[in-house]
Amino acid sequence: MREDLRDGSTRLREPTRAWVTQCALSRICGLCEGGLTRPVAFVGTPREDGRNQFHRPPMHVACAESVRSGDEVVVTTAGFEFVRPDRDDPDRSPRFEPNSRF
Repeated sequence: MREDLRDGSTRLREPTRAWVTQCALSRICGLCEGGLTRPVAFVGTPREDGRNQFHRPPMHVACAESVRSGDEVVVTTAGFEFVRPDRDDPDRSPRFEPNSRF
């Protein structure tokens, strides 16, 4: 879900569990809400990149580039796994694991 700022730029709103799940199951972009095609992009921190686990929903490459800031990275992939944590999982947030990175 995007938030249009006064200066004309766009940023990704803080993702909620429900929104992230809807994006995953409906295969829609987390920013523009359009249908996803390949490649799919994820925006995340270098730590998320190193773990190959992203918390923000999938996006179109152009959408991901438009919301990337600072030291964040954009990772492109042909597919991903949506991981719903169980009660014993130390990371209680749903996350995405790219499986065919470009």
